[in-house]
Amino acid sequence: MSAPAVALDGVGFRRPGAAAPALEAIYLSIAAGEVVALVGPSGAGKSTLLTLLDGRLRGWTGCATTLGRALYPDRPPPRAARAETGFVFQSFALVERATARRNVLNGRLGRMPLLPSLMGRARPEDDAAASAALREVGLLDAAVTRVDRLSGGQRQRVALARCLAQEPRLILADEPVASLDPRRAREALRLLADLAISRGATLIFSSHQPALALEVATRAVALREGRIAFDGPAKELTETALEDVYGAAPRASLRLAG
Repeated sequence: MSAPAVALDGVGFRRPGAAAPALEAIYLSIAAGEVVALVGPSGAGKSTLLTLLDGRLRGWTGCATTLGRALYPDRPPPRAARAETGFVFQSFALVERATARRNVLNGRLGRMPLLPSLMGRARPEDDAAASAALREVGLLDAAVTRVDRLSGGQRQRVALARCLAQEPRLILADEPVASLDPRRAREALRLLADLAISRGATLIFSSHQPALALEVATRAVALREGRIAFDGPAKELTETALEDVYGAAPRASLRLAG
């Protein structure tokens, strides 16, 4: 049996000076190829958990592995391991004055030998990977367009293509569609899930829109006050269960599609 894509054993984290932990007693195992939605109210620990899995969080406790490799609370993963995990940011984190292709090629830096990556010199295989990723998200025709001239939905797809060009086995996404209107958010999240599945990658994404998230996820993990309040098939996260997770949030904001 292959190792899980993610394994957390008693993970906890408290920010300096914070009255309560951001994460507490997190036990979680996610198999390779799963599509998992992280849901829960603001401050529940979703972004903190994703940052930990990405290897950027320091000072946490417990044991954590991604893709069979241990994470450590006092240092980042080695360069070769970092290339295996891709991250899609809520703010897109693009180079505004660079072209879409240049931004997507930035996702290849971890796959390049160190010297070419420092000099920004793409190899033929890097160009091919960038073109393939742009084609998959429907933006190959905009490859030479500067990012600051693209729409919000197009910019989100550039960020997704940059992640795909990295060829990660684990994709983490923090509120990847938060800045999009409902129609484009649904399209983008569906695209993200479909591309992860087609590439055999594991996808873990956070969302403040549980109804939308559960349309594409096969599994839901709900956080509340740094603890796991629900972990199971997405279809079992009912409106009643969501009310338990979100507390006094208006019922209409949590309503699920029939």
